[in-house]
Amino acid sequence: MTGDVVSLEDVEAARDRIGGVVHRTPLDTSRTFAELSGAASVGLKLENVQRTGSFKIRGAYNTMAQLSAEERESGVIASSAGNHAQGVALAGDLLDIDTSIVVPEVTPAAKVEATRGYGAEVIVEGDIYERSYEYALERADETGETFVHPFDDPAIIAGQGTIGLELLEQYPEIDTVLVAIGGGGLISGIGTALKAVEPDVRVVGVQPEGALHAKPSLERDEIHELADVDTVAEGIADTRMLETTFANAREVVDDVVGVSDRELATAVTLLAERAKTVAESAGAAPLAAAVSSETDLDLEGEHVAIVVSGGNVNLTEHAELTRTGLHQLERYVEARLAVAGWPTTVGDVVETVESEGAELDVLERARRSNVDHPNRVPVTIGLEGSGPEHLIRVLEALSGLEGVSAVEHSLD
Repeated sequence: MTGDVVSLEDVEAARDRIGGVVHRTPLDTSRTFAELSGAASVGLKLENVQRTGSFKIRGAYNTMAQLSAEERESGVIASSAGNHAQGVALAGDLLDIDTSIVVPEVTPAAKVEATRGYGAEVIVEGDIYERSYEYALERADETGETFVHPFDDPAIIAGQGTIGLELLEQYPEIDTVLVAIGGGGLISGIGTALKAVEPDVRVVGVQPEGALHAKPSLERDEIHELADVDTVAEGIADTRMLETTFANAREVVDDVVGVSDRELATAVTLLAERAKTVAESAGAAPLAAAVSSETDLDLEGEHVAIVVSGGNVNLTEHAELTRTGLHQLERYVEARLAVAGWPTTVGDVVETVESEGAELDVLERARRSNVDHPNRVPVTIGLEGSGPEHLIRVLEALSGLEGVSAVEHSLD
C-alpha cells in the first residue's frame, strides 16, 4: 500500500485473501423503493446476511490474515459497538488467534452474546464507543496484544472495499451508492473500488443527525470531532473520522447527508415489510436517506445502490423501531377508551377492530387519572392499519360501541 491511501490493487488483493471466507452477498432490486425515492431502480446490497450479520468480517479477516506469527501468538484486541466485535471474533476463530473485545455499555445483548459465541473474551467498558476505544488501546500497551482498529486501518478499508467490487459485477448500471458512515472505513473502501473503475459513480455517505461529523469534516477539509453523539443507531455512533479514513474519504466521497432517528425507524420498518429483511438502524440509514423528503438528495432517474450494512438487532429493539416507523408512516395509533361493563365491552372492542380489518397490537387497562370518570374503566389500545383514513374509520367504529363513552387519539 502507498501511505495510508488504499488503491484498487489493495482491494483486489483483499478479495483474493477473503474469498473463501466471506459470502458474496445478494443484491436485490426493489420497485417499491425505486418509486418511493424517484430512482430508476434501487438495488439493496444485503450485507445483513453476511457471516456475523454485517460487512465487518471482510475487513477484520483481511487484517488478521496478514498478522505475523508473533502477532498471532500474542492475540488481538479490538473495540466495537458490536459488529466489528463479531467480525474480529470470527476471524480469530478461523485463524486460531485469541481475541478480546471491548464494547460500550450501549451494545445490544444480541451482539455481545454472538461475539462470545465465536470464542472471544468480551469486556464491557465505557458509556460510549470512544471510552471503549481508549480502554482497548491502554490494554494493548499493557499486554502486547495487537489492536485491530474497527475502521482506521488500510487493511480494514481494503477488506470493506470488496463490497464495491461485487457491486460493479452485480449492478453495472449503478449511478449512485448510498453508504452509512460511522468511522468511515466502509465508505472509503467501497468508494475506492467504485471510483477506480467507474469515476462518475456518485458516492454518498449517510449519518444520523445526532452523529453528523463527516459532512463538516469534508466541507472544511479537516477532521471535525463531535463532543458527544445522540442517536438510536449505535453501530455508527462515532464522534469523528480518523486520519486514515479521512485521507481516503476525502478522495472518494461526493456528499454526506443526515437523517433523523425517526427516519431510521421508518427505514427499518420498510425493509422488514417490503424487502422482508431485518436491518439494524445503522444498516437502514442509506434507505432512510433515499426515501426521505427532508434531504436534498436527488435520485430522480438514477440507478441507486443501497448498502444494508448490518442486521444485528435485538428483537425487542426491532419491534420498538418498527412501531415507531409505523407511527411515522401514519399506520399506527395509540388510543385511550373510556369503557363501561368491563370486561364484556373489551370483547366488543376486539371484535370491532378485527371486523374493520385492523390489527390490535396492545390492549391494557390504564392507570386511572383525575379526569377519568369514576364509573368507567380507562383502556389503552394500539392499532395498526393501512393508513390514517383506515385507522380513523376503526376509531369511529369503536366510539359507536355501546359501553364506550370516549375515544381519545392523536390522529387529525
